[in-house]
Amino acid sequence: MIVEKTVDPRIRRTRLLLQQALDKLLEKRAFDDISIQDIADAATVNRATFYDHYPDKFALLTCTIGCRFQELVTHRKVEFKGTCAGELKTIVLVVCDYLANSRRQLESHMESAIITAVREILLAGFKQHVPHSAVAPEIIAASVSWAIYGAAKEWAQTPDRCSSEEIAVTVTALVAPMLHLPA
Repeated sequence: MIVEKTVDPRIRRTRLLLQQALDKLLEKRAFDDISIQDIADAATVNRATFYDHYPDKFALLTCTIGCRFQELVTHRKVEFKGTCAGELKTIVLVVCDYLANSRRQLESHMESAIITAVREILLAGFKQHVPHSAVAPEIIAASVSWAIYGAAKEWAQTPDRCSSEEIAVTVTALVAPMLHLPA
């Protein structure tokens, strides 16, 4: 899972230090130019501690992106109960806003983290209200999360683009039928 949910405060603190260190380093250098030793040094932990928490710097980056995205979701009080297209539109808006305000150099790493987070939000909603479909909820959630991310990515890369509110309305109208929601 992308989002950190461990309860041990020492583990949370160390992971937060590593994520913050990576964020700081990314302000000055490209991801490919940052080593695990650089991250460990900036976090004031040793290299072995880094490996206790993440297998490599890509896992740290994916987790960091997932956590930052989840913070935005929480801040905006996004909730999907599986019954309302307005809830879906809010999810689309969060994805658009996150991509519009993110570093371009990390785009390829954002994809997996954001799609996973959106999929989890949708699946949580399906537990409350299962869509009337012969298709498994996991397949529906995966398809919708990829569609939302793909549309938001295309929008974020478009020069002279419309507002995030406008694209959210369009994307919601496109994906709501997949969830059997009125657009």
